Amino acid sequence: MSSSFSSVYRWLAWMAFALLLPGAAAAAEPPIPIADFVRLGNFSAPAMSPNGKYLVVTQRTAKEPRDEYATVVYELAGMKVVSAVRAGQVGDIPWRHTWVSDTRFVTSLASEFGSVGLPWLTGELLASNVDGRGTAYLYGYRRMTSRTSGSFGTLTDDEGYGSVAQVPRSGGARVLMGENPWAWAATTSARTSRLYDIDTVTAGRRTVTEINQPGFRFLVDSDGKPRFAVGADDDADYAVFKLDDDKREWLPFANAEKGDRSPVAISADNTKLLSALSVERGPRALVIEGIDGSGRRTLVSDATGNIDLFESGLRYQGPFAAGTSVGVPKLTYIVEPTRSDAALHKTLSAQFPGQYVHFAGVSMDGTRTLFGVSSDRDPGAFYVFDAPSGKATLLFEAMPWIKPERMAEQRPINFKARDGMQLHGYLTLPPNRGDGKLPLVLLPHGGPHGIADTWFFDTDAQFLASRGYAVLQVNFRGSGGRGPAFEAAGYRQWGGLMMNDLVDGVRWIVAQGTVDEKRICSFGVSFGAYAAMMTAIRAPELIKCAVGYAGVYDLPMIYDETNAKRGGKGYRADLRALGKDMAELNAYSPTRLADKLSAPVLLVHGSADEVTPPAQAQAMREALVKAGRPPEWFYVSGEGHGFYAEKNRQAFYEKLEAFLIKHIGKP
Repeated sequence: MSSSFSSVYRWLAWMAFALLLPGAAAAAEPPIPIADFVRLGNFSAPAMSPNGKYLVVTQRTAKEPRDEYATVVYELAGMKVVSAVRAGQVGDIPWRHTWVSDTRFVTSLASEFGSVGLPWLTGELLASNVDGRGTAYLYGYRRMTSRTSGSFGTLTDDEGYGSVAQVPRSGGARVLMGENPWAWAATTSARTSRLYDIDTVTAGRRTVTEINQPGFRFLVDSDGKPRFAVGADDDADYAVFKLDDDKREWLPFANAEKGDRSPVAISADNTKLLSALSVERGPRALVIEGIDGSGRRTLVSDATGNIDLFESGLRYQGPFAAGTSVGVPKLTYIVEPTRSDAALHKTLSAQFPGQYVHFAGVSMDGTRTLFGVSSDRDPGAFYVFDAPSGKATLLFEAMPWIKPERMAEQRPINFKARDGMQLHGYLTLPPNRGDGKLPLVLLPHGGPHGIADTWFFDTDAQFLASRGYAVLQVNFRGSGGRGPAFEAAGYRQWGGLMMNDLVDGVRWIVAQGTVDEKRICSFGVSFGAYAAMMTAIRAPELIKCAVGYAGVYDLPMIYDETNAKRGGKGYRADLRALGKDMAELNAYSPTRLADKLSAPVLLVHGSADEVTPPAQAQAMREALVKAGRPPEWFYVSGEGHGFYAEKNRQAFYEKLEAFLIKHIGKP
């Protein structure tokens, strides 16, 4: 195998030498073009056929005026194109591919709504052959004509979301699909989740089971038998039901602690259940127990973070490793070291030091493995490993123009907030910095609840570091990754303790002597934009400017504009997170505190944003104008929750860089 990785070793050797000579390698190089940070990669979502012969990917075929995508099948030997089928319409993205046989696969569709976060899954499923023929519309809300085995048929509209639960071991080009009806569905019960067995050739379906609970997913054993149903109860806590074989009905799982458990997988022999379980509402551990809940023992735990990384290889065999994403990701192998996929993962991880190796698929005979590698400096690449030859072949890179050796290290940090709460985050420092103190950008994440900054490549942080700014990211209370109690500690604290955590992070990094306390700006997206404004209000002596991108700034407006459409559990979840005390919501709204916002402000928004409607940015702008501090304003027609068009992302980064230079100086 060593010859297969010679280029990797050469790169590592060069990088090690460059690190010994700060500035030597990049001093003569021009700044990294903004275009390199805003360009979207052309390949994503790879999936390998069970026989290891084919690769299906999502390929971007056009980018202006809007992105267009196609589902492309390659023959792995030589990466020869076998077929290419355009997605249903402009804006549709073939988001996930699942092989149901050696020559047929199912694609889940998603839709663009903005560059912030992942595209929305539409719940539509299509099936196709490797040659691009035999396409069948299996599930979805659009009335489409389905080509099936030479005949045509029109399918009726489905009023819900479909998702692949499992490919049955028995084969036959079938797939088990979970259905979650829309809350407003007219022809189906909105409170019933179903599991269907679908023939992907004829699009015929039969109901396997159903549960009178909305939004539940089904956990199926290796024989295709549904065992558990998992979802959220009316309080938005985890709820687990087990199918009673005798009564043939779903009953609450006796060993399921309220709000603390999420089943992950069933063992290959169908006798054990693996779950992410929190004890006393702390970080979730991976536990294993009998299918009836007996004999529980812990496989992997971490005192700092949830066990939320799982690596699986051979189909139906379950995960072979698990770990936490807090800090630098670390895995623990939970199976016998002789299991082939686990042994290979360990070997490959040693060949890619400093990177995370993720298995994306293993052929049924175990001879070919599709895997990805990525890190804080590397957006990622996919390889296929051929066991008979012992060689790994590069298939494609996510952003091949990004040079990892020119990117910045993202260092894990931890500190205590003023009330003693232990907090974690990341500090990204420019790779070729001098000895002086650096200007700092505080970069709060969106969400906020259940979302967290991680160690993997962050475009905003890398762009800012490439311009000479230090970047601080804090996983304030309410963030995900550290258990139910830590997340709940942020409820109804949007403008309170969560902002304290961010300000305390800034004070902590200032105390380290790394940054200039007179040159600090806050910049965030979505909730991060809210936090950028609130930290500038709460700590005007520290925050000298604030940038809000696709932000929410008026909390009472959330109930009027967003949840009026959603209703149900989404509304109750926000009640728990935000509360509905109008005095408190007003006190935590930047629009009502504009007279206290003395720092210069840049507001950025898209006219088609449905997540944080434009009325939010307009209200913030009007409040600042009324306070006598009109903001800089960048409003783009047709863009959603974050900008998709490269020219608009380029223009935003140009404005962001100019704004930072103007108010905290050029590094």
